[in-house]
Amino acid sequence: MTDNATPVRDASATDPLSRFVAVIPAGGVGTRLWPLSRAAAPKFLHDLTGSGSTLIRATYDRLTPLAGKRFLVVTGDAHRAAVCRQIPELASGDLVLESEPKDSGAAIGLAAAILSQRDPETIMGSFAADHVISPDSVFQAAVREAIRTAAAGPRGKIVTIGIQPTHPSTGFGYIRGGAPLAVDGAPSARSVLEFVEKPSRDVAEKYLATGEYLWNAGMFVAPVALMLEHLKANQPELYAGLMEIAEAWDTPSRDDVVARVWPTLPKIAIDYAVAEPAAAAGDVAVVPGAFLWDDVGDFAALGRLNSAREAEGVTVMGEGARVFTEDASGIVVSDTKRVIALIGIEDVVIVDTPDALLVTTTEHAQKVKNAVARLKASGDVDVL
Repeated sequence: MTDNATPVRDASATDPLSRFVAVIPAGGVGTRLWPLSRAAAPKFLHDLTGSGSTLIRATYDRLTPLAGKRFLVVTGDAHRAAVCRQIPELASGDLVLESEPKDSGAAIGLAAAILSQRDPETIMGSFAADHVISPDSVFQAAVREAIRTAAAGPRGKIVTIGIQPTHPSTGFGYIRGGAPLAVDGAPSARSVLEFVEKPSRDVAEKYLATGEYLWNAGMFVAPVALMLEHLKANQPELYAGLMEIAEAWDTPSRDDVVARVWPTLPKIAIDYAVAEPAAAAGDVAVVPGAFLWDDVGDFAALGRLNSAREAEGVTVMGEGARVFTEDASGIVVSDTKRVIALIGIEDVVIVDTPDALLVTTTEHAQKVKNAVARLKASGDVDVL
């Protein structure tokens, strides 16, 4: 890891791509992937696809052709060493450490505030560290459209990249698109009429039938000035605290200011703090993403995504995993040398670690977070 922050853009450059800085929020434990994903080793630090890269490293590599060395990574203080090992190219001034989680409003808002202090003309793009995307080229083309849309007009736009739904999911929020926008270099950009919460199955089916709705994957590309304008208007307390931190960020007083201000900040998601009110004001656009996308929300997703060996219908993950199957299907993740034999069982999920064993089915994979909550409530935090 280098010592200083990456230099800002060449001020003489006119291409909006030269103003782009990639922001990677790396937070959340991924409780639905317990006991593989834990507080000390959250899912973005794992290779969950058998590609040889952790999710955060894959995210960084995917964005490098667009951002070069212009990055900010926002993560928990406990993950500093692990993130530095994964991204040794990252400058120390471009690693934003949270002493405690404050939700995406604070994380992404602080990134916008720091970048604004360095260069108020910056266009930021926020992309979660723990998503699986392919192919990279299609993703990058969508981001380029989003950057050009964000830079269009006197104030620009807050642009979200929406995912074309493949089924009536009840697990994602949706974006309702409006009229096409006439933006050079961004032929698929449209206005956003509204963000809607996770729907029921019937409502989701109606959304798909209209062709107007996309999944909300939480990807935002925007001029930092416009992001901060809406943050100030809708969350003035959060805005004031983040600006105080940002003004001290590249100075010797950073640590003292962060220690004093960060714990006082309100918790709120960026969708509520900025995206939804900005959409109501007509300041949000959407670029549809035609790439494959998965937020790896549970172990059923690993079965879909993993390219590791498959033993007669069972996807097996883990170096040296010892699995025997007969008339079985599902997924096994093994971090031990224990022999696991599956006979006459369908759609099973087994996660075997040295100190915790999970057994469920793909149908009930979303409920793993309930076990984590119960363990936390009972004081069994040593396995979390």
